[in-house]
Amino acid sequence: MTTSTDRSATPYPHLFSELDLGFTKLKNRVVMGSMHTGYEDYPWLIDKLAAYYGERAKGGVGLIVTGGYSPNFLGSTAPLFGQFNTKLVARSHRKVTRAVHEHGGKILLQILHTGRYAFHPLSVSASTTSAPTTPFQSWKMPSWLVRSTIRDYAKAAKLAKYAGYDGIEVMGGEGYLINQFLAPLTNKRTDEWGGTPEKRRRFPVEITKAIREAVGPDFILQFRISLVDYVPEGQTWEEIVALGKELEAAGVDIFNTDIGWHEARVPTIVTSVPSGAFVDYTHALAQHVNVPVIASNRINMPQAAEQILADTDVDLISMARPLLADPAWVNKAAADQSELINTCIACNQACLDHAFVHKTVSCLLNPRAGRETTLQLLPTRRTKRIAVVGAGPAGLATAVSLAERGHAVTLYEADDRIGGQFLIASKIPGKEEFAHTLRYFQKQLEQHKVTVRLNTRVSAEQLAAEGFDDVVVSTGVAPAPPRSPASTIRWCSPTPRWSRRASLSASGSR
Repeated sequence: MTTSTDRSATPYPHLFSELDLGFTKLKNRVVMGSMHTGYEDYPWLIDKLAAYYGERAKGGVGLIVTGGYSPNFLGSTAPLFGQFNTKLVARSHRKVTRAVHEHGGKILLQILHTGRYAFHPLSVSASTTSAPTTPFQSWKMPSWLVRSTIRDYAKAAKLAKYAGYDGIEVMGGEGYLINQFLAPLTNKRTDEWGGTPEKRRRFPVEITKAIREAVGPDFILQFRISLVDYVPEGQTWEEIVALGKELEAAGVDIFNTDIGWHEARVPTIVTSVPSGAFVDYTHALAQHVNVPVIASNRINMPQAAEQILADTDVDLISMARPLLADPAWVNKAAADQSELINTCIACNQACLDHAFVHKTVSCLLNPRAGRETTLQLLPTRRTKRIAVVGAGPAGLATAVSLAERGHAVTLYEADDRIGGQFLIASKIPGKEEFAHTLRYFQKQLEQHKVTVRLNTRVSAEQLAAEGFDDVVVSTGVAPAPPRSPASTIRWCSPTPRWSRRASLSASGSR
């Protein structure tokens, strides 16, 4: 299954080995996992979507999975959102596939039917139920609609091939429609589509068979399988293993890991979740199937990815948010420059938080994510001397961006180190990875030769005397005094020097 190139030149030999699927090869083991950007829902934004994926392919990703597209109207997130069911739509996606193929990457279209998670009154599911995440009750799908939906999946896959995609991924987890058929929680049927584990598995198995028949053998069929549902009346492990075996027999080439439903109360992606927390599930599935498996969730640095590949039976590593934060993640790792990676801190503030309220996805650490066609930091035509006052996140990003464009930048900071209140945040239990961002900026300051003056509280007169062309003030705010009896305690003093201890103590009690 695997063929290796000369891996002696890379510090991550497993991560940068080829994966041979027989009819095609992946150039490395890095998968950009699916994340809905918002551009999928508006066909006239296809150029932005192409630029977004093209930049990640340029950054070295071996395999990209798009955000989810519904195979029909009923499965869309909201009315008219993200459907892949006409040749007109498919032809427009050739811009996306060309942008990825230009850089030697491969890309899969994810087919996702939301089922009872849809935000419209025509949502359907295995049974009539209500999801806690939407205001609409779903309707039980009659048998004819189940069969029609299976045909819609196959049609979408065939259109994906027409559009130039290298394959498709079937979303079978997260509590979406296929997962709803698999779990007793949402499948109360007693017909041929429910009542026993075997009958509950019939829907995804028939979808897989129909897709394979529609696209032929030389087209990647990846299935995102829920390895743990984390909801009451979810699938048992024995049922999940049985599903994996049946899907492999039906034509699946690769299994991607999915952990938990959207309504699950177990954290799966936030900062407090340890790195690689769910790898054991993927490793366990690999013992029962003979196709590659992909580990996912909270894997954000190449050292961790390499260790997983070396120590387990996992074949590939999926990352979505880390490639939002740094589209050049793969190339930096390949060049042994992991210290230059802008590491995802799992804050979710501009990615998932935006996606769940139907806003365009971006990244708190990388505002260019999703804005590749409009936010371009091009070389300046005239070099200026610019002062940036304050080395918190805003000041650091400003200084680095200006220097990257070719300006001569001096960064002033009153404290003895960079970071500002981000430094405070990195000390809070569960948010230690925030320190990665400060490591990244420190390296960027050095790489772009920014002059950094710590322990320097600069005045307007001093800045004027220095003769700077421009001055950017990014000194942030002073912490507000806490309005509680505790404010009289010395360690809760709101002065900047004491604010670190105050924030740490307050956060630890929540």
